[in-house]
Order: sequence, then C-alpha cells, then structure tokens
Amino acid sequence: MEGTLGQIASDAQGQKYLIETVEDVATLEVSNPEKLSFVTQTTLSVDDTQQIIASLQQRFPNIQGPKKNDICYATQNRQDAVKALAKACDLVLVVGSQNSSNSNRLRELAERLGSQAHLIDHHSQIDVDWLDGMRAVGVTSGASAPEQLVQEVLGYLTQLGGQFVETAPTTVEEVEFSLPKALR
Repeated sequence: MEGTLGQIASDAQGQKYLIETVEDVATLEVSNPEKLSFVTQTTLSVDDTQQIIASLQQRFPNIQGPKKNDICYATQNRQDAVKALAKACDLVLVVGSQNSSNSNRLRELAERLGSQAHLIDHHSQIDVDWLDGMRAVGVTSGASAPEQLVQEVLGYLTQLGGQFVETAPTTVEEVEFSLPKALR
C-alpha cells in the first residue's frame, strides 16, 4: 500500500487514509464524508475486502468506489480454489515468496478455514513432521510462483509416500493482455 499511497501527490487536495480492517472503518475520522472514494490493493483477501467495503458503504453512504472490481482475477481464482482445498485437506502448502501478499493471503485463508497451512518457497522447506497424521495435503501457489516449483513440491511429496495426485477443477483463466504499442 505504500506504493499506492505514494501515487497521490503530496499537494493534492484532500487526504488519504489507510484502512486495513473493519475496525479501522469504525474509528475513521474523515475531513469531508460527502467527498470520499476508495480503491483496494489487488492482492488482499477477497472476503476481508468485501467486508471492509460494506462497512465503508454503511458508514459513508456517498462513498465512491472503482467502476469495476479491482481485485486481481488470479488472486480471486486462487482464493476460491483454496476454500475448496482447505475443506478437503488437513494441510495446505502454498508455494510462494514470504513477501508475496497474495501467497500470504492464501495461507491465512486456509488456516482460517481450519487447515494447517505453510508458505514455502521451495520443496526443501517442507518439514516432514508436518505430514504426520495427514490424510490429504493440498498444494497451491501464489500468482507469481513458477509452475516448476509447484511440480517439484508435488514430486517431493510423492517421493515421501504420497499416493494420489488429483488436480482440482479451477476457473479457466482466459484473460489475454496485448503487447504495448511500442513492442508490437
């Protein structure tokens, strides 16, 4: 959010506020509640973001938001998949960097839904003690994690005795980005 807040010119009229929780909304003091708008970080928890937006809209009925949902589609799809994984698995391994917001949200979401969850950069970070007593282990990744790392985690789990690999159905991502004019 520092990057987003930094995009607002320091001499711009009005103020900027960082809201991270529903509780922040309750204590928010704004200078002009009739001229208020919001944007969201694209890698936040979708569920948390919806609750915060609802709280803002309830407290400030005239608040304006973006014309479209600005949660990254890949973040949304991965969070939806983790909801299903957490219900079916005792342990969820999230392949992604410790400094990746969306990877951390995936781990937090799995934990909140009752699964044990760990964020790992590489299969070598798997502690075999995590697997004791686990009937099912789910593996997912942050949006920017290379597929090769996911495959290495799956291979390592198979070497440790994993017996069944099933790919869960997910949303088909058909978003295409065109090259900038300068590169065409």
